[in-house]
Amino acid sequence: MADDDDFWAEMTPALMAGQSFVLATVVATSSSAPRPPGAHMAVLGDGLVIGSLSGGCVEADVVACAEEVAATGESLLRDYGYSEDTAFGVGLTCGGSIRVLLEQIRENELGFYRDLAAYVGAGIPVATITALGGPQRGQRELLSPHPGQVFGETLQQQARDMLGRQHSALSGAHFIRSYSGPEHLVIFGSNAFAAALCRLAKITGYRVTICDARATFTTPERFPDADDIVVQQPHKYLAELEVNQRTILCALTHDPKFDDPLLSAALQTPAQFIGAMGSRHTSQQRFTRLRHLGVSEADLARLHAPLGLDLGAHTPTETAVSMLAEIISARRGGSNRPLNQTKGRIHDSG
Repeated sequence: MADDDDFWAEMTPALMAGQSFVLATVVATSSSAPRPPGAHMAVLGDGLVIGSLSGGCVEADVVACAEEVAATGESLLRDYGYSEDTAFGVGLTCGGSIRVLLEQIRENELGFYRDLAAYVGAGIPVATITALGGPQRGQRELLSPHPGQVFGETLQQQARDMLGRQHSALSGAHFIRSYSGPEHLVIFGSNAFAAALCRLAKITGYRVTICDARATFTTPERFPDADDIVVQQPHKYLAELEVNQRTILCALTHDPKFDDPLLSAALQTPAQFIGAMGSRHTSQQRFTRLRHLGVSEADLARLHAPLGLDLGAHTPTETAVSMLAEIISARRGGSNRPLNQTKGRIHDSG
């Protein structure tokens, strides 16, 4: 999320200035690779480097390869992996492997990337398809709200499916890169916990809306990081909101007259995650009231309450860290255990 926004936002001045560059993209990974498929790094003509592909293990070699690509104009696929010989050279000390595509982006191709940067900056879901081999090698297609004309419907549909799953990967001789746009976190409540969660969520890459019925507390001054501030009864705003599987709903109002109608309605939506702040006692009382309102046990099982992981948090910011950690863990399928107590690869391949 944030990586996409940051990379293309940083690239925009060069794109608008008409600067050619070499684009390096991770197109495949294995084991504990540091970055997922789709991670970008650009090497501009003046030597400026934007983005990263690893924790610093391979970037110097990628820059050297970029100079070769810039000189020849020929794209290059480069593999980096762990071995005793390369571990302290240009290998990945994490033990994983990555395949990197390096492409020379010429001035007459910049329009494609200006359009891409504009879509990503506006949060509009978009996918790209790049041919790595065969007769179409080097050709690209941008699947925005309007379909492209380069590749066939089968590949385009696969790209749309991958975009819906927020997934980037190789498909035969093509690489499909999904830019899904930011997920939407709606925080109901305007207290110190809401302000802290809003701040952390924006850093993480979410689009954040603050909603509370109390105008006195629901102001831009209290929530400078929010994308949208809504002064309205929470359940009424929810009824107007387009909720889908990329929506996260968090009730931090801590007041039954706001919480109960909001949560009973929220549990009928396809929201990805629904959470509510409060003590164990408060949460148990809330569950009882929701049952009396006719909410089923199956729907109640979707409610994360008390919201947050057990980090021993005390301050609003620490509590916000615990809440955001549970949101991320639920989305990514995390175990919520210390990494030194788990086995297998650390990073998901998607």
